[in-house]
Amino acid sequence: MLRYLPFLLVLALWIYTFIDCLNTPEDKVRNLPKLAWLVIIVFFGYLVFGPLAWLIGGRPRREATAGGGARTYGKGRPGRGGWVAPDDNPDFLRSLDTDRPKRPEGGGDSGGEEGPAGQTPE
Repeated sequence: MLRYLPFLLVLALWIYTFIDCLNTPEDKVRNLPKLAWLVIIVFFGYLVFGPLAWLIGGRPRREATAGGGARTYGKGRPGRGGWVAPDDNPDFLRSLDTDRPKRPEGGGDSGGEEGPAGQTPE
């Protein structure tokens, strides 16, 4: 079983780099055209030269941000494609005030009244 491990690792690297190259937009590929990188990955994949060349010389570089080096996507928001949680979205927080039904001014919970089961509200 262990004798097949190097072959499986090379195959996994080859598949990863091939799919990564296919999914990378043409304008983000560095140094060579995308088609040339695909040919290099396919024909030199068994030597590990092609996939390593793509990872080192063709893959787009990550851009560091001021927010601690985290990658941002979309409109400068954290996470993949949008907001991480609703409370990160200022539009959602604003909508809470407009969507919430208004309480009547005179009724509701006043400090001295007892609530259900004889409990007083805090």
